[in-house]
Amino acid sequence: MKLLYGVQGTGNGHISRARAMARALKAYDVSVDFVFSGRPAERYFDMAPFGDYRTFTGMSFISRDGKIALLETAKKHHVRQLYRDIRALDVTGYDKVVSDFEPITAWAARQQGVPSVAISHQAAFAHAVPKQGEGLINRLIMRYFAPTDHAIGLHWYHFNQPILPPIIDIGSDDSLSLKASQSEDVLVYLPFESLDAVTALLLRFNQGFVCFHPDVKQGYRRENIRFMPLGKASFHAALKACQGVIANGGFELPSEALTMGKKLLLKPLAGQFEQLSNVATLAQLGLAHAMTHLDARAVRDWLKAPATGEIRYPDVARALAEWLVKGELDQTHSLFHQLWSQVRFPEAVEECLLDISRPHPRRRQHPLLLNRLMR
Repeated sequence: MKLLYGVQGTGNGHISRARAMARALKAYDVSVDFVFSGRPAERYFDMAPFGDYRTFTGMSFISRDGKIALLETAKKHHVRQLYRDIRALDVTGYDKVVSDFEPITAWAARQQGVPSVAISHQAAFAHAVPKQGEGLINRLIMRYFAPTDHAIGLHWYHFNQPILPPIIDIGSDDSLSLKASQSEDVLVYLPFESLDAVTALLLRFNQGFVCFHPDVKQGYRRENIRFMPLGKASFHAALKACQGVIANGGFELPSEALTMGKKLLLKPLAGQFEQLSNVATLAQLGLAHAMTHLDARAVRDWLKAPATGEIRYPDVARALAEWLVKGELDQTHSLFHQLWSQVRFPEAVEECLLDISRPHPRRRQHPLLLNRLMR
């Protein structure tokens, strides 16, 4: 079997999921070619697991100081180049095309009649999951940006919908747990905020921070802050050792942090529907604290708060790799049951989930949840 795997490169979370899938697919007799789009080729890092991958310009949103810069985004969209890349990409030699919210591979597969499947967090928003700040444009983007024949959405909880748990990129280390904590430092990853603004916030506290930021090119220390350039190995080491994480509202980093039992303080990218929804969802589930801006009071309160506890998610990447190779794209019911039955939430979070999932007279309950509620 030969797969083409397209990955949205604007966020490191998409790439982390792809790394996990690349490792899982190596267990099978399958050839996988990777395509990335959404950022300049020179800004990718730690890409060895993807072999001889290809990059395209693609499309992405531009942010400034924690907000979507709509005018700049419109000016820098290379719509003509995107169209040319879709037309030029030949996918007819592949058995399937997989897209993690990557438009070039998804549209090329649709135009050339090759079976395609989405594996992404964005695919979960096609279902009745919590949403914040959704409008017509957001709905159109989620539906048409990277359309596929089949879609597997990933989320922290199923909300009675046919979606799966997160893919956790644990690399070669499977000891992701609260016991790995070795430091009182807080990990800070706010790539959409200016480095000056983040620094000014963190200097206000008598607390150690490890701050990763795309504008940091070489590691250095300033008072209570250790600044680090982006790098997979160093970032994962800091994540395992820290007591908590301050981040924007992406999907993959909170997923990894929750698996390790780290407490979360999240600031969504203003104007970005997915991040607004993510932060609102985690707050609703009792899994994170939220702030709308770089708020010293919110940081101070969060530092005093206890951790919620770790969530145990199964190896979703391995299950999806087997599902892809077997070719049973319509058979997701057993996959849903198999994976969610293995998830374990902290006791305090279980109470929130019971409240969220109480039967509603007009809402159809999923059999798995009903079985759980009747135990």
